Amino acid sequence: MGKPSSTSLWLTTQKKKRWPLMILLVLSVSTVGMILVRSAFDSCSVNGNRCGRFVAEKEETSGIKIGSPNPLGFMKSKLVLLVSHELSLSGGPLLLMELAFLLRGVGAEVVWTTNQKPVEADEVVNVLEHKMLDRGVKVISAKSQKALDTALSADLVVLNTAVAGKWLDAVLKDNVRKVLPKILWWIHEMRGHYFKAELVKHLPFVAGAMIDSHATAEYWKNRTHDRLGIKMPKTYVVHLGNSKELMEVAEDSLAKKVLREQVRESLGVQSDDILFGIINSKLSITFILYSIFKMIKNLLNLLFITGVSRGKGQDLFLRAFHESLEIIKETKKLEVSKMHAVVVGSDMSAQTKFETELRRFVQEKKLQKVVHFVNKTMKVAPYLAAIDVLVQNSQARGECFGRITIEAMAFKLPVLGTAAGGTMEIVVNRTTGLLHNAGKEGVSPLARNIVKLATNVEMRTTMGKKGYERVKEMFMEHHMSHRIASVLREVLQHAKVHSRTTK
Repeated sequence: MGKPSSTSLWLTTQKKKRWPLMILLVLSVSTVGMILVRSAFDSCSVNGNRCGRFVAEKEETSGIKIGSPNPLGFMKSKLVLLVSHELSLSGGPLLLMELAFLLRGVGAEVVWTTNQKPVEADEVVNVLEHKMLDRGVKVISAKSQKALDTALSADLVVLNTAVAGKWLDAVLKDNVRKVLPKILWWIHEMRGHYFKAELVKHLPFVAGAMIDSHATAEYWKNRTHDRLGIKMPKTYVVHLGNSKELMEVAEDSLAKKVLREQVRESLGVQSDDILFGIINSKLSITFILYSIFKMIKNLLNLLFITGVSRGKGQDLFLRAFHESLEIIKETKKLEVSKMHAVVVGSDMSAQTKFETELRRFVQEKKLQKVVHFVNKTMKVAPYLAAIDVLVQNSQARGECFGRITIEAMAFKLPVLGTAAGGTMEIVVNRTTGLLHNAGKEGVSPLARNIVKLATNVEMRTTMGKKGYERVKEMFMEHHMSHRIASVLREVLQHAKVHSRTTK
């Protein structure tokens, strides 16, 4: 990063006492895996009438007050078995791990088991298991008698990801039917190869399925019916939300100013230039697990952040960005500041074919001075502070949810997103951003949307404010924690009713 400007140094001096805290907060929103300290979920029933697309969600959460009693308090003394397909720093296991901490926080007895563990000693697995043990979570072998006994006696079993379905027959065997009525199956996958009978044949018989977005839930409903001929159980859509730690950074204008100046200086972007950013992030951690990542910081870049990929649509974004520059050049009446694009999550050291294609395109179109590649990084907040518009260009079925979108909206950024997947459940078209089709047919519409926002400061500002308001209304953790609680209540009730009828 370049030498800080005099303004940055002055601001840093003014915040001398607060700066260490701000650094920790920035680290706490690093893009390495979404861990919600007090939970940040949103849910509604797909099968029932409790919830529409967004209106019912807003009505249900409008009366929630910050500081109200912990909605998970009813889980005190309950025995909960959490079954993860693996223990790693990817999104699924970390989400389940945080649920373990939330439940321990209200006095639940929590037991964790990992179905697929590496044969050889693994530093990440070791650190994560010890962190759970330190927080009072019991860790047991997946294929042990203890795992079977715990499953039979548990009040609730949470099965995490479709792949974890292998554990049911392998461990429970003849006891599967006894445990199914108290299983909540948390599904995050969108790819077709997960729809195999060996993985999800028991899915129709569990108490409920919890899925990241309406689009993903609908995809699972149709795909399981068409390919496997099975019916989904009662399904809850669980939207993620922004933690208090991220919101503190997003709402600290001085911190954002410092970050914006320093990142832009490092990229060679002037204060009046317009910067469009496409950020390939996983999920975001919060402060509670920062100690874990300090212990294994030498592994962070390798494990946390994926590189660029065709599915994230960086190639189509760059084509649209180039097309937008051509539109502006040909339309002499348009007045616009110099435009830049930044691709966060690049990794030339990997030397993938796709990475090479991206850089070759930039060279061929002579865009080296306005297109910037930023290597894999843990810290997403500085780039959200630095850019003017977020581009969420995930292809095919889109994102299951796309937490980077609500993070950007917290920073009052308009979003240019594909009309697919979870993005459509976050971005209100022409209000908090502009949507375009996925695929090659979406390149020209995206280019036109880039021009619209580049040439209209008022539109960018208004959309950014509306996005922030939407986050405050729907995607804050004090809204979402009540949703996960309502799901667990229903699953426990289902298990209770079933246990009575089978006696």
